[in-house]
Amino acid sequence: MRPDMMNWAQLLSSKRLGLGSQQQARDDRTEFQRDYDRLIFSAPFRRLQNKTQVFPLPGSIFVHNRLTHSLEVSSVGRSLGNDVARLLLERHPNLRDTHLSEMGSIVCAACLAHDLGNPPFGHSGEKAIATYFSEGKGRWLRTYVDETTGDRLTPRQWEDLTHFDGNANAFRLLTHHFEGRRPGGFVMTYSTLASIVKYPFSSNLAGDHQKFGFFEAEEADFREIADELGVFQLPSPPDTVRYTRFPLVYLVEAADDICYEIMDLEDAHKLKIISTEDTREMLMAYFTPERRDEIASNLSHLDVRDVNEQIVYLRSSVINALESECVRVFVENEEEILSGKFTGTLIQHISEIPRKAYDQCVKTSFSHIYHSKDVVDIELAGFRVMSFLIDLMVEAVTHPERAYSQLLLNRVSPQYQIHAPRLYDRLMAVLDYISGMTDVYALDLYRKINGMSFPII
Repeated sequence: MRPDMMNWAQLLSSKRLGLGSQQQARDDRTEFQRDYDRLIFSAPFRRLQNKTQVFPLPGSIFVHNRLTHSLEVSSVGRSLGNDVARLLLERHPNLRDTHLSEMGSIVCAACLAHDLGNPPFGHSGEKAIATYFSEGKGRWLRTYVDETTGDRLTPRQWEDLTHFDGNANAFRLLTHHFEGRRPGGFVMTYSTLASIVKYPFSSNLAGDHQKFGFFEAEEADFREIADELGVFQLPSPPDTVRYTRFPLVYLVEAADDICYEIMDLEDAHKLKIISTEDTREMLMAYFTPERRDEIASNLSHLDVRDVNEQIVYLRSSVINALESECVRVFVENEEEILSGKFTGTLIQHISEIPRKAYDQCVKTSFSHIYHSKDVVDIELAGFRVMSFLIDLMVEAVTHPERAYSQLLLNRVSPQYQIHAPRLYDRLMAVLDYISGMTDVYALDLYRKINGMSFPII
């Protein structure tokens, strides 16, 4: 392998964060299958069942939540990883003794974890946290000095708060040494952890896009993982950190891109936000004329009265086509990916016909789905609930001597370090507590604190 390229033998490692040279107990599972099992049986993963994906949580019609979305992304990710591994092993038979054949398991586990750090109420929850500090009531914290310790936020720590991102929070959730947890957090393999960091740079490089990969508190962990795997560090200004992307991130990102765009369209059809005719037309646009004729023939064998079943068939055909396209792009660009020179996402490099169809779906989603009344209503409500809870808890950790603060802090699980000496750590503990809530729990707590409901005594 060329020195200007990352190498698969080093990139795919079963070493676990926090274990050092210690050996894992062995069973018939691979280390990456153990990652998957550890995640799927975890409390943070179960809580995704009550976290909004796009639409409000189900009423009489079932739509996706964060848990069902993560399971579907994981399924697509496994296919992407397995297909890429098969083709790369044909190209590089000398890598058969490495973990390359387990790429599907690594991507599958990373996909399962990719949304663990998302707060309640979808992306509006992320925005509510960030804007609380950047333009809301939390702006005073930028110049606040703790009267007892003299501690204050550094510019980098302030950037962590004003650019709060679910991706960075997922890395924190999996790696942070919370009270009662062993060093290394979930003690995941380095390769699985590296695969979820879509934006491998610090918050002071996030700019207007709000995206970054790790908080200052977890920077040392990310550096350890990236350096061990041979991921290239890139030049960056002082007090900033930037690495090239870990190659499997492209597959995790592709699985997520495929699922949220296509499945949101199916949900919008179920909710009658988009008509059957328009949905069918957008899905058919992914295919060549010859393939469309074949699909139309297959559709003719389905019950014409079951419109949803027809959309399901079209959706599955599109996902299969996009998966194959992304595999092709990854394999054809292997050298550029390993050298850190590949730009954009895999979806952006697929063939012209499916790419145009995908772009049209993005435009339709933006105008008809993400700005629909139901979605905007949940964003408005979520913004209100999140901002209120953050404000109360920030006040409590900055003035813990007050009676009301003590009542609030007594509600918080001891795993969250709300009594930490540093102001930054206490504020991060507040975000750990609130971002871990489900939509239902956050709303219930909001109502109780405001006297809208009372616990049963």
